[in-house]
Amino acid sequence: MSERSSRPAAPGRRFVQDRLAEMIRVDHAGEYGATRIYEGQRAVFSRLPGARKIAAQLAEQEADEAVHKAAFDELMVARKVRPTLLGPLWGAAGYGLGVVTALMGEKAAHACTAAVEEVIEDHYREQLEELGDSEPEIAAMIARFRDEEIAHKDQAIAEGAKEAFGHPVLEAVIKAGCRAAIAVCQKI
Repeated sequence: MSERSSRPAAPGRRFVQDRLAEMIRVDHAGEYGATRIYEGQRAVFSRLPGARKIAAQLAEQEADEAVHKAAFDELMVARKVRPTLLGPLWGAAGYGLGVVTALMGEKAAHACTAAVEEVIEDHYREQLEELGDSEPEIAAMIARFRDEEIAHKDQAIAEGAKEAFGHPVLEAVIKAGCRAAIAVCQKI
């Protein structure tokens, strides 16, 4: 067996296109889920007297996520990428997570944001490393979105995310859910 035949074949164009489609699909689903989390949190905080500050912060963060989702909507059409089949599930789960963490209090809502955004920060960093120079426009968009997600995370931490009741458990559960959703959305 020659040295050449013992190496795995280099990925072909179809593999690269499929991998890019997975990235776009999961990023779109993630941004959709994020908008739903913020909608759920705002549904609670917008009804509470004295919660104007957090409601305004959530509205700003939700607006950023809506811009991200719209960009991935356009990219999905341009690249002919189908959305995840689990969109309705992610929408309901995101909204529910938002409502539950808001009902737990402002710090729990911030803990939710910090946990989600930390996973997304890592996820986008990995995608940027994988993309390299192959898709400069998509990479620039992902880098910009990653920076905004980091700002959301930093704001949540500054607002007391790590002081939430049961923070380690809450953070671990939310991060595990996000990572599972990423893995599933790539294929389904």
